[in-house]
Amino acid sequence: MTGDQSQPSSRPTTVVERITALSAGDLNDLCDAAEAAIIDGGGFGWLTPPPRETLEAYWRGTLLIPERDLFVGRLDGVIAGSCQLHRPPRNNEAQSFACQFTTSFVAPWARGHGLARDLTQIAENHARDLGFGVMNLDVRETQRAAIRLYEALGFEKFGEHPYYARTRDGNIRGLYYFKNLSIPATEPGPS
Repeated sequence: MTGDQSQPSSRPTTVVERITALSAGDLNDLCDAAEAAIIDGGGFGWLTPPPRETLEAYWRGTLLIPERDLFVGRLDGVIAGSCQLHRPPRNNEAQSFACQFTTSFVAPWARGHGLARDLTQIAENHARDLGFGVMNLDVRETQRAAIRLYEALGFEKFGEHPYYARTRDGNIRGLYYFKNLSIPATEPGPS
């Protein structure tokens, strides 16, 4: 055995998975990661971490909504980020071909290992597997790393909202993106 084979790898292990239940440990890890992301300014809407019981109820509730799929990213087995895929309600037949990628975050201590990219790509593949032709997302203009990632992954910006969010720094623009997941072109109907 050479010296290289006997030394443990210093590269952390990353895994992204869709989950349908949360153990007590996973719920704790998810809340810890969300709190860290919120404090860092990437808290999918929250400006300050809510009480722990509110955050726990949010994640438990997410798993109860039939139109939502929750994905988590693990770094060395610890949940360090997540995202959701929202499917349109059944009564929205006109938009049944499109889903929404949302609430994506990675805790600051876990960034730089590709989890954000992996979360986005796993959710995109899942959307394709479900038969969706379009995936939409929106993001604050201040989330520059996320914007670079989404654009690198082929998302196209189609709009802006000047009053998308309000933070301690004032109003923040929102940017709207979509990605064609191979939706078939259709002929326009008769005029």
